[in-house]
Amino acid sequence: MPGKERRGQGTGGPGGQNRDRQGQGQGQGQSRDRQQRRPREREREEERDQFDERVVHVARTSKVLKGGRRFAFRAVVVVGDNHGQVGFGVGKAREVPEAVRKASERARSSMRRIPTTGTTIPHIVTGDFSAARVLLRPASPGTGVIAGGGVRAVLEAAGIRDILTKSLGSANMLNVVAATFKALDSLKDPEDEARRRNRPVEALTPYWLRGGKDGEQ
Repeated sequence: MPGKERRGQGTGGPGGQNRDRQGQGQGQGQSRDRQQRRPREREREEERDQFDERVVHVARTSKVLKGGRRFAFRAVVVVGDNHGQVGFGVGKAREVPEAVRKASERARSSMRRIPTTGTTIPHIVTGDFSAARVLLRPASPGTGVIAGGGVRAVLEAAGIRDILTKSLGSANMLNVVAATFKALDSLKDPEDEARRRNRPVEALTPYWLRGGKDGEQ
């Protein structure tokens, strides 16, 4: 009836009090979640600061389903510490930031140490992946990184400062990056190889590094 008041409609009724308590409980729970989330976010940010992270390529992909096409993004990310450790990962997602995040996590988990000699690599090496082929050649100090695209990103993230490269075959960015890692994985440490061959280390290093710091032979 119009003259009667409905119970629990106002904030003073039992229903209103229950809603107030539920709202307070939800607010406290959300604040606790935020407080727990912040340290994790800080740890991730600190970890990102420690590594050199580079987004090499982002491509749009599509999958044909019964209801139509489903579009997504594929990201290729290279992560290195600029001191001989480097890795790469591929991530797929509906949004670009999520694809980059997945690729970054996979790149960090796949990091490996690359043998280096000074600021270059110890010897000439070639890497093949699918139709892509990458040639890496050691270079004297001051040469710089003579490379382009994904090859440059991988080498700079690994901390290599002087090198000559040549990309042969396919120009597909993912294949080129994978071929670069195939080449780096086939590098041999000069000291280990010298012990195996029973030869001095100087005989297996680039000629400009032989005979001391001045390069005297």
